[in-house]
Amino acid sequence: MKNRVFTHVVSNIVLLLLIVAVAAVGFVGATTNVFKNNDGSPIYKGIGEKQVSLMINVYWGTEYIDEILDIFDKYDVKTTFFVGGYWVSQYPDVLQKIVDSGHEIGNHGYHHKEHGKLSYEDNVKEIVSCGKLVFECSGVNMTLFAPPSGDFSTDTLNAAKNNGYRTIMWSRDTIDWRDKDRNTVYSRATKDTGSGELILMHPTKHTAEALDDIVKYYVDKGFSIVPVSKNIGEIWTSTNSTPAD
Repeated sequence: MKNRVFTHVVSNIVLLLLIVAVAAVGFVGATTNVFKNNDGSPIYKGIGEKQVSLMINVYWGTEYIDEILDIFDKYDVKTTFFVGGYWVSQYPDVLQKIVDSGHEIGNHGYHHKEHGKLSYEDNVKEIVSCGKLVFECSGVNMTLFAPPSGDFSTDTLNAAKNNGYRTIMWSRDTIDWRDKDRNTVYSRATKDTGSGELILMHPTKHTAEALDDIVKYYVDKGFSIVPVSKNIGEIWTSTNSTPAD
């Protein structure tokens, strides 16, 4: 009788463990599919365990790019620069320097417009024209789009998706374009952060001043600083195929 009861208990425990395991696999799969299935929805955070991304939106601040690249090189860090098309037209050599340093390049529109106020056709024009220019200057075919000021509409999302882009937002904003203080930038980039953070910053004097400490903070905490594509669970590639028309 005791053996029968013991066997019954063990069987129930094994069955419970199997149910929990199946449920866990299903949950992980569902979570991954949120990011892998390109339904056009914007991405606000990555899924990388012990990984963060420092996203540099570039439309001005060219004079600080070299210093920023030197800091990333110092720690052997690769990240993502979202570049504006008009900026690229003025500084194609600086774009190439970023590419040669091994960083991922993302699309930041051409004229830094408020994409949420644009028609579908104008959204396409802004995104595609930037993509074509970056490809012509560097051979990089971008797959990520960060709308200027985080401003977007359904037309923006559809324009990005239909032209092969994932729309990227952020989980942390340093607001370094407004608050010109290195300590504030550092705090916003590091305080209460966790895995998968997408941390927005720009090439400013105070960001460049704070960047070494920001990178060191994550390195010391055992985090990897990675390109956005890797953080959101996609394969990070820079192809030489022709960009979307």
